[in-house]
Amino acid sequence: MDHTIRPSRFLRRPRDGRLRPAAGALAAAGALLLVTACSGGGEPFGIDRGAGGTATGPVPDSYEGLPDEVGRQQLSWEPCAAPTPMQGTITGTAPGDEWECATLTVPLDYDAPDGETIGIALIRAVTTADEEDRIGSLVFNFGGPGGSGVATLPSAAEEYAGLRAGGYDLVSFDPRGVGESAGIVCLDDGTTDAQEQELSGRPDTPAEEQIAEEQDEAYLAACEANSGDLLPHVTTANTARDMDLLRHVLGDERLNYFGISYGTELGAVYAHLFPGNVGRTVLDAVVDPTADLLAQARLQAEGFQLALDHYMADCAEQQGPECPTGADPTQGSAVLNSLLDDLEDAPLPTSDPDGRRLTANLALTAVAASLYSPETWEYLTTGLQEARYAGSGDLLLLLADLYNGRDAQGRYSNQNAANAAITCADDPSGMSLAEARTHEEELTSLSPVFGEWMTWSLTGCAGWPVPASETERPEYDAADAASPILLVATTGDPATPYEGAARMQEAMGGPGVAPILSYDGEGHSAYTSGDSCVTGTVDAHLLEGTVPADGEECG
Repeated sequence: MDHTIRPSRFLRRPRDGRLRPAAGALAAAGALLLVTACSGGGEPFGIDRGAGGTATGPVPDSYEGLPDEVGRQQLSWEPCAAPTPMQGTITGTAPGDEWECATLTVPLDYDAPDGETIGIALIRAVTTADEEDRIGSLVFNFGGPGGSGVATLPSAAEEYAGLRAGGYDLVSFDPRGVGESAGIVCLDDGTTDAQEQELSGRPDTPAEEQIAEEQDEAYLAACEANSGDLLPHVTTANTARDMDLLRHVLGDERLNYFGISYGTELGAVYAHLFPGNVGRTVLDAVVDPTADLLAQARLQAEGFQLALDHYMADCAEQQGPECPTGADPTQGSAVLNSLLDDLEDAPLPTSDPDGRRLTANLALTAVAASLYSPETWEYLTTGLQEARYAGSGDLLLLLADLYNGRDAQGRYSNQNAANAAITCADDPSGMSLAEARTHEEELTSLSPVFGEWMTWSLTGCAGWPVPASETERPEYDAADAASPILLVATTGDPATPYEGAARMQEAMGGPGVAPILSYDGEGHSAYTSGDSCVTGTVDAHLLEGTVPADGEECG
């Protein structure tokens, strides 16, 4: 998963493919900082799902295995309010009039379909095409695990406008455990801030290790106390089951799907569980399904270091001696590590109203967040210049806050809590700290900047309050899928490295099931890179059903 690069296990875990912040969110944040330093304001957050909604469309047929009050439900679509703090937001404003929201009722436990239910938050914008040209719904998952589709889709919609105009209703959702879909709750906002400030950098002394262990224990206890009944049920497989119920209730014979980052894993699991219901599907920024904790740490150490090297080379070319990582990109990692070492000893002041300082952990999170797209490299440059030359941590703190889902009022989305819960519901494995430390030298050799922090991700889900017997590991074999599934991989992707696509292809059943489209470029998600070859190939697949040959290349 594309986890935040911080040392302690749960508050500080990398996520295997959280989405590149959609529609230039990090770039927008950099611009916002220049206009107003973390300004608050806006109306109170809240998804408005009152009694004003009207059920639309025909009553669905029964859904095998589910009671009719669930399987034959009708969705009540109504205007959307602004995303809630649990979902996360940049501006705190409601989406435009073209957006509608609803709630899908699903079983908490599919093995007990007549039992407790939860609500899945939905959002859609209906197609702008004529009714006779309507294809159906195109369901998006933008990554995580832990990302809110309800908050993300409106900000990303411009990048998918051609698909909406071509005949699709654009639909997304908060997966179970995320945002307003029975969102997992662990630490409160104040405690999260306090933990961030208490441990500035790597816990590399016995006293700091003790602090990290105490923080982990507090995190685990909070998750169990606040969300213990939900934790066993937030598996990727259960989210795939929710998606098939959504397909059914939307009235689509097959699920047309666009998954990005972790959304590629979700799409592959769906294809395994419901092969006959697979429609036109694109999986962009493909997760490696074979990677265990150590392999994942290796892949991400290499992937983020590669992206960082590319950034530093570009910075040196564009800025020369003014580049904050130096005019010689081969020395850039050493320069950056020197800054991080300084921040461990003396975090930088910021203008944050809560008095937070820029710690080494937060600075590294800002660096990692900025590597998801070349569009945000200029803001990383400005942030590093502020830190090195002006002694200010403002911009790097803002970039870290955006990645961590913290808004201007100090409220966190639940993306980190949901990420931990979903990850551990899928795979409860983890190393002891002593065993993890045996891999530190190797990981540091792969990435002088990120490797040491990656060591702490190896402890994984050890101690998670769900027995392994209650978890459900994902499966990916989709050899019987009704339609070919297009995999899209970017050579310079930091979070889901390029090599993972071939391994996903093999796990799904080979090139005949899942051909690969390669993009020779930078960033996390090829479709939103602006490359016309990628956009044209993906659009042809989704709008016309055209399947490219395996190995086709763009960029």
